[in-house]
Amino acid sequence: MTIQWFPGHMAKARREASEKLKLVDFVIELVDARAPLSSQNPMLHDLLQDKPKMIVFMKKDLADPNITNKWLDAYESSGIPALAIEANQKKDIQKVVHIAKELGKEKIEKLRAKGVRPRASRAMILGIPNVGKSTLINRLANKKAAKTGDKPGVTTAQQWIKVKKEFELLDTPGILWPKFEDEEVGYRLASIGTIKDQILPKEDVAAYILDYLKENYPALLEKRYGFSEYEDIMEAFEKIGMKRGCLESGGVVNFEKTSDVILQDLRTGKTGLISFERPE
Repeated sequence: MTIQWFPGHMAKARREASEKLKLVDFVIELVDARAPLSSQNPMLHDLLQDKPKMIVFMKKDLADPNITNKWLDAYESSGIPALAIEANQKKDIQKVVHIAKELGKEKIEKLRAKGVRPRASRAMILGIPNVGKSTLINRLANKKAAKTGDKPGVTTAQQWIKVKKEFELLDTPGILWPKFEDEEVGYRLASIGTIKDQILPKEDVAAYILDYLKENYPALLEKRYGFSEYEDIMEAFEKIGMKRGCLESGGVVNFEKTSDVILQDLRTGKTGLISFERPE
């Protein structure tokens, strides 16, 4: 199954990002720590070419820390600076600034060697929707410089933002690629709330989450919902719906409400620390 999703403003954002890349010295690419491969836009590889970049794993507080560390080791071994952060932690923000300063040094030194008056290094921040770009920008700028929200697509235009005297940051809207050839990628992104709930049926996404937990995190499934095994997905929905009161008149389980419970539990971390992808 191919999942098509490419709103007009996404195409415009891609063109603008390509045009603005020549203005920046390096790129800060954000990924979701729970699905760092699926949340990395493959179009960006063509756009960035040889532009220096760092990878920032967002929402590390929702991901399996052991797996996140394996991802970071994999990137470091390939020579790409990478770190995982929780945007509300000052020490994590300071780590981002430190690496960003190091990435910008080379360009500034070249300008100085040419006799050009040194300027603040310039960076572009890129990532798919709802990965936490605006939240990170506000922490870096130490003020509400960018709009934030819990739905994809809050940022709709580019803006330059000063990060103290360290560097200037170009924010851009989240860019998704035209379609998901691999339906697994679509389900992972839908599970963590990166693509809008209207793109895939919520019941299917909730079923994907439960099956993934059953196979990879049975202890978390048991702790949250009181069971770790089930014969079929309908049985699992029935158990969760009954336990959480997702009922219609007559005591019939409402599968849509049950799906909402499963999705919200996962996205808010109530299900536990979960990663959907491993580097190996």
